[in-house]
Amino acid sequence: MTPPTNTVCNCFCILLTADIISTVEFNYSGDLLATGDKGGRVVIFQREQENKTRPHSRGEYNVYSTFQSHEPEFDYLKSLEIEEKINKIRWLPQQNAAHFLLSTNDKTIKLWKISERDKRAEGYNLKDEDGRLRDPFRITALRVPILKPMDLMVEASPRRIFANAHTYHINSISVNSDHETYLSADDLRINLWHLEITDRSFNIVDIKPANMEELTEVITAAEFHPHQCNVFVYSSSKGTIRLCDMRSSALCDRHSKFFEEPEDPSSRSFFSEIISSISDVKFSHSGRYMMTRDYLSVKVWDLNMESRPVETHQVHEYLRSKLCSLYENDCIFDKFECCWNGSDSAIMTGSYNNFFRMFDRNSRRDVTLEASRENSKPRASLKPRKVCTGGKRKKDEISVDSLDFNKKILHTAWHPLENIIAVAATNNLYIFQDKIN
Repeated sequence: MTPPTNTVCNCFCILLTADIISTVEFNYSGDLLATGDKGGRVVIFQREQENKTRPHSRGEYNVYSTFQSHEPEFDYLKSLEIEEKINKIRWLPQQNAAHFLLSTNDKTIKLWKISERDKRAEGYNLKDEDGRLRDPFRITALRVPILKPMDLMVEASPRRIFANAHTYHINSISVNSDHETYLSADDLRINLWHLEITDRSFNIVDIKPANMEELTEVITAAEFHPHQCNVFVYSSSKGTIRLCDMRSSALCDRHSKFFEEPEDPSSRSFFSEIISSISDVKFSHSGRYMMTRDYLSVKVWDLNMESRPVETHQVHEYLRSKLCSLYENDCIFDKFECCWNGSDSAIMTGSYNNFFRMFDRNSRRDVTLEASRENSKPRASLKPRKVCTGGKRKKDEISVDSLDFNKKILHTAWHPLENIIAVAATNNLYIFQDKIN
C-alpha cells in the first residue's frame, strides 16, 4: 500500500471557535470515524455504502451522530478549571450491533455506547400512546405491545465513567488486546483499568519523585502492544521510550527495554531537549515496530534493537533555523501525532501551513501535501508542495518565511484497511482517498 495520490473524497468544515478538532480516530473496520473537539463534543462520521446511482459514493463519510461527551468542570479543592476538551478517543472492537468508544478530557474517561433504533413499541397496557398512565380499573383486556417502524435514530449513552484517578492531565488512553482492560497515562503516572470496574484502577507506572524539584522528565504518550496484552510502551519528554512487561512486576517502574538514540554533541543547542521530546508513540499493526514523533522528525524503531532507530524521516528540517522564533511564539511545544497505514508500509504526520507529510517505507519516497479549502474541490487531485529554504524560489515552491504557523495539522488518522486518510486542520476535517479510476 503506497501513500495515496489523494483525491479529495469529502471535506467537512466546522467553523466555531470551540470546535477546534483535538483528536481523530477510525474504528477497527474503518466504517466509522470519530472526532473530538475543544468544546467537549464527539462527532461520528459513517462511511456511505456504494449504490448504483452513485458508484463513487463508497468513500464518502457523512455525519452519523453528534453528542456532548464532556462538560467544563471546576475542582473546588484545587481551585482549578477542568477543560471539556477531548484529548483522546479510542474505539473498542465491535462485539454486537452497537459500537463502543472511550473518550477522555484532562481528568475523566467515559465509555460511550452508540446504537441505532428504528422501531418503537406501541400498544402498552398501562400507558396511552401519548405516554400518560391509564386508570388500571378501566383496563378490560390485555394487549400485546407490537414493534412499529420509525425513522432511524442514533443514540449515544454513557455506560461507564472512570474518574478521580489522575492528579495530572491525561495525555493517552490505549485499549489492550485482551479487550477487557485499557491504560490511561498522565504526566507522571500510568493506570490500568478494567472496562467493567469504574471505582478502582491499578497504578502500573509512577515516575513522580519524592521531591518534585528533582523531576527531570514527564510521560508524554503511552500505548499497549497490539498483540501481547502484557506489553506496553511509554515515551518521555527526554526523547526516550521504555517498553514494560506487566508479567515482571505489578509496578512497572523497571522497564524491560529502553530505546534512546545517542545525541550528536556537535549539534547540541539550547533547544535540543525541547525538540527531542516525543509527542506521540504508535506500534505498527504487526507489532514488530514502533514509531515516535518528535518536533522535527519521525523515527521507526525495531523492538529488537534499542540502540538506534531503523528509520529516521525528517518532517520539516527547514525549521531548524527558525527554532528561536518558534520558541518565542510557543509553537516549539506543539504536539504532532503520527499514524501507520494498514500494511505498515507508509506513515503520515502533520506540519505547519496545513501541510502533512507521507513517507513510503519501501521506496523511501516522501511527499508533502496541503489540506486547504482553496485546493480541495471534490475529486480534484492534490499537488505535492515543496518548501524553499533559501536561494531562488521556483514557481510552485513556498518560502519557509511565508509559512503560516497558526495553520497546523496535529491530528491525523489512516483507515485500517484502505488508502483513506483523515486530516484535522484546526476546525476543518478533510478526508482524502486514493484516486478512483
